[in-house]
Amino acid sequence: MRIVDVNEFYSPTGGGVRTYLDRKMTIMAEMGHELIVIAPGRENRVEERLDGGKVIWVRSPPLVFDFNYRMFFFEAPIHALLDELDPDIVETSSPWRPGWIIGNWQGRAPKIFFAHNDNVGAYPMRWFESFACPGDVESAFGWYTRYMGRFLAKFDAFVTNGPALAKRHAARGLTVHASMPLGIQRGFFSPDHRDEALRRSLLEQLDLPEHGHLLLGLGRHHPEKRWPMVIDAVETAGQDLPVGMIMIGQGVHSRQLEKRIAGSPHIRMYRPVYERPRLARIMASCDALIHGSDAEPFGLVGLEAIASGLPLVAPDEGGLFELADPHIAETYRARDARSAAAAIRRLFARDPAILKAAGRHAASKVRTDVDHVEDLIAYYQSLIDGAPASIWVA
Repeated sequence: MRIVDVNEFYSPTGGGVRTYLDRKMTIMAEMGHELIVIAPGRENRVEERLDGGKVIWVRSPPLVFDFNYRMFFFEAPIHALLDELDPDIVETSSPWRPGWIIGNWQGRAPKIFFAHNDNVGAYPMRWFESFACPGDVESAFGWYTRYMGRFLAKFDAFVTNGPALAKRHAARGLTVHASMPLGIQRGFFSPDHRDEALRRSLLEQLDLPEHGHLLLGLGRHHPEKRWPMVIDAVETAGQDLPVGMIMIGQGVHSRQLEKRIAGSPHIRMYRPVYERPRLARIMASCDALIHGSDAEPFGLVGLEAIASGLPLVAPDEGGLFELADPHIAETYRARDARSAAAAIRRLFARDPAILKAAGRHAASKVRTDVDHVEDLIAYYQSLIDGAPASIWVA
């Protein structure tokens, strides 16, 4: 099977979608299939991958508000590439130009809209939350759901990357044909990578004793991640608990966040760690992952943390909430720093031995990226074979 993914979210500088697609490319090659990504880039070029698959970069203009990403504009070059590649399945995940570019393509392959995000949850819900309730915001942006419905009518199936997105889109009246939860490369992440010497070193950098609590905040520095709220929560919990946080990531709000934590002795920011083994060791050496985004579509970082044996502190909305098993997680009211601080206190008030055992058990049950790709290929094969795009939950 040859899948071509026309993906506006595939960035040269990384990100969750790129991580997902790079790994998917490798797994598919190992299964005897092929994934080709068509992505917007600085110039037209082809990047062959040694382990199978390739990326075709199409010269495209940058996003004015985030130069890590670019956007497709013209339809003809994409259609020409698709005609030449003659895929068995075509995917896209952007509701902007690619939604229409792929929708209008007249090739033989089933066309899949694979949702990786929720623009209403990530943006308007956050912009207007101070003076409008979620229901009112949903009503005001009903035009966006109708807009999605128009280009989705040109597709053969609407697939989401997990239950959180499926529930949101279905609640708006859109038909989601399949929910395909993501998975992680479990071999990289394990509780066995815990390094007590590294943990002590990190606590020392946070000016905390060895019996202190080490939280991990991992992800890009973007408003939807709600890092200021997370920082407020950690500082509030730190008033009566020896707790600190290391933040690993970068993004459009890195400078603002650096200024925000300048006076916080127990919070430090570090640049992204791209070496997976090193990141796995850092994750396993922390005491919990804390997350702030209530608009998280799935939350691969949460799955990686669980695979590393970490418990979660997560909001009660979004992708991480779907992963937050009460045995290994404490949840809080989304967007509420005081509630998040209380969740931190509750987590570290638990019996450490029981929490550690629960974490190890959860790590052994984490869904893998191979599981995800196998389910996806099976579903796509059913579409190729002519089966109707009926509801499918992996």
